[in-house]
Amino acid sequence: MPQSENKIGFIGAGNMGEAMIKAVVNSNIVKPSLIHIYDPDPLRLNNFKKNNINIASGNKELFDKSDIVIIAVKPASVQKVLEQISEADYFINKESGKKLIISIAAGIAIKTIENTLYKNLSEQNAAQLPIIRVMPNTPALVSAGISAISSNRHTTNEDMSIAKKIFAAMGEVIEFKEEYLNPATALSGSGPAYLFYLAESMIEAGIAIGFDPSDAIKLTTATLKGAVKLIEASELPVEKLRQNVTSKGGTTEAAINTLDNNGVKENIIAAISSANKRAKELSG
Repeated sequence: MPQSENKIGFIGAGNMGEAMIKAVVNSNIVKPSLIHIYDPDPLRLNNFKKNNINIASGNKELFDKSDIVIIAVKPASVQKVLEQISEADYFINKESGKKLIISIAAGIAIKTIENTLYKNLSEQNAAQLPIIRVMPNTPALVSAGISAISSNRHTTNEDMSIAKKIFAAMGEVIEFKEEYLNPATALSGSGPAYLFYLAESMIEAGIAIGFDPSDAIKLTTATLKGAVKLIEASELPVEKLRQNVTSKGGTTEAAINTLDNNGVKENIIAAISSANKRAKELSG
């Protein structure tokens, strides 16, 4: 796969930003010398100084020097970042060169980004700033993530191809209309936490019934990993897979009955609905 000659700027070098930087470098998508990063935490930046990656002095400089700008900060920081980059020379001089904006901030709608970046631009100039919104999840840290992706009216097929190429370096990518990005945030973005919660519970239960912590962790991790592989390999629906393990009068049935009697499935569905509601609130 040929390397891109586009200069990529990362605003935010936290866990996800760092994972993306490593992914594009390790996948040979772009040379490290074409990457610019900025993070207000100098300790985060120290991780990259020895890798021939450019450290920007601030968000305005990073924006002016990049062809693709990836906003990888917490949702609460997005508006401040947008206001800072809207003061870059690119906007002051009304330059017409194209830049692709990609945001991975959970719950921040494309319209919110447009309201700041397009505020003083003509529609013709705004067309040179296509905006793509992506919801990745933390398994991207080990190249096993899944990202939901959506775009605005100015995004071309080539723009989407570039974005998908970047996120494919960290796992799978699925394109949706933006209305599905909040539900994707609730289901897959927050989803790893639900599995970690289950794993946490299983480990504690294992210890409670007599296992050493290390053995409880090993049994739980291998069980979850195997179950996921079985889902992927089987053509049966997950409900049928669960039924196949649940022999009448057996140990699994006793466990499932306890879960059902305590409304666990209903509570999980309600929890994901709560996450979706919160994502909508963040979107304004």
